[in-house]
Amino acid sequence: MKKRYFGTDGIRGLVGEAPITPDFVLKLGWACGRVFSRNLADGQRCSVIIGKDTRVSGYMFESALEAGLVAAGVDVKLLGPMPTPAVALMTRSQNADAGIVISASHNPYYDNGIKFFSASGSKLPDEIELAIEAELEETLVCVPSDQIGKVLRLVDAAGRYIEFCKSTVPEGFSLRGMKIAVDCAHGATYSIAPSVLAELGAEVLPLGVTPDGFNINEKVGSTHMDTLAEVVRDRGCDLGIAYDGDGDRVLFVDDQGSQVDGDQLLFVIAMHRLRQGRSDAGVVGTQMSNLGLELALREEGLQLVRAKVGDRYVRELMERQGWHLGGESSGHIICSDVTTTGDGIVASLQVLHALGGGEHKLSDELMKVPLLPQTMINVRVPPGTAVEEQPAVAAAVEDTEAELGQNGRVLLRPSGTEPVVRVMVEGRDAEQVETLCQSLAQAVEGALAAA
Repeated sequence: MKKRYFGTDGIRGLVGEAPITPDFVLKLGWACGRVFSRNLADGQRCSVIIGKDTRVSGYMFESALEAGLVAAGVDVKLLGPMPTPAVALMTRSQNADAGIVISASHNPYYDNGIKFFSASGSKLPDEIELAIEAELEETLVCVPSDQIGKVLRLVDAAGRYIEFCKSTVPEGFSLRGMKIAVDCAHGATYSIAPSVLAELGAEVLPLGVTPDGFNINEKVGSTHMDTLAEVVRDRGCDLGIAYDGDGDRVLFVDDQGSQVDGDQLLFVIAMHRLRQGRSDAGVVGTQMSNLGLELALREEGLQLVRAKVGDRYVRELMERQGWHLGGESSGHIICSDVTTTGDGIVASLQVLHALGGGEHKLSDELMKVPLLPQTMINVRVPPGTAVEEQPAVAAAVEDTEAELGQNGRVLLRPSGTEPVVRVMVEGRDAEQVETLCQSLAQAVEGALAAA
């Protein structure tokens, strides 16, 4: 069955426009409560954790979710502003039946969304999302008054999460002597990430740590890294770290001010694990992972297998492979032997541990994983259009692949969040890649116009 509301990572959109409205979110809370309560034993009460990022609309949607859940007889524990992976952690540690995050990740403040975690702290499987959508079609009926849920605010959640993050590196690990610029995107990590790094001994230069409800991701964070790069260069930092609005992804800037993406960070962590003798046979990436990462891993005797784009699909493929490291070039990095989901702070500590707390320069490590030129063009398409099935498009893809040979690859991927198909070409020659991508995008546009 095709989902009506759920996308790649929960439900997301413009605040005030369906489905991101207070009435829908109230009904969504009720529907979730009904589904999460189904398999509980008689007399056992369902419990759900709710966290949010720093958007002004988070207060409104927190209240709406809370009302819907308690109307379904669910007890609620509120965390307030907390990183998405902290909600996953607290869901597990509080023995809750599910966790909910109110966030639109790296999007501007006027967007918002709802993400979900299972009791184990993992993203919901498709069948649960479909069950929630089915429940949304039913009439909302409040449970009897003696069964209405209760609400509790957890006041020590931030401290618990800080201690958890520090526990993911070996005891005695120190960042003393390192100067680190940290950009928290005015988002959910604004008070937590600087504390974690400072408590491990680093000199921290914080950026993006004054949220006002409207400035989340505004020219800061992992999607706007120029300021961070400038601070790293001007202040003589060892490196810079950038999180997104909800803290589930991370990117770096090296000591020279060059931006470092998730593919490169995966390689750094993988090589550290290989040196320590605790590496798996490979790493899970996505369809968008750079071919340079695949080639660099192959040189070290490791495989790269590709999942569909989306950290939930990376996690699922990691489980099937029996591997513990995976992620996306956008900075979603999962170390499943440490935690259950993509966690920006935990991933950044894994990178810092791989660098020996400053003994090795990040720029030196990156010389071992030269990324290939990659060009991507978004082509707008009518919803539901299977572009890759158009004969003219298939022929154009075949021609492009033939020209690239073994030195590149082609990908056509429908977006999970907007009506576009992403046309991507990568190879060893940047000029060739740019030309081929433009030509392929034009072929897609021409095929759509002729259809």
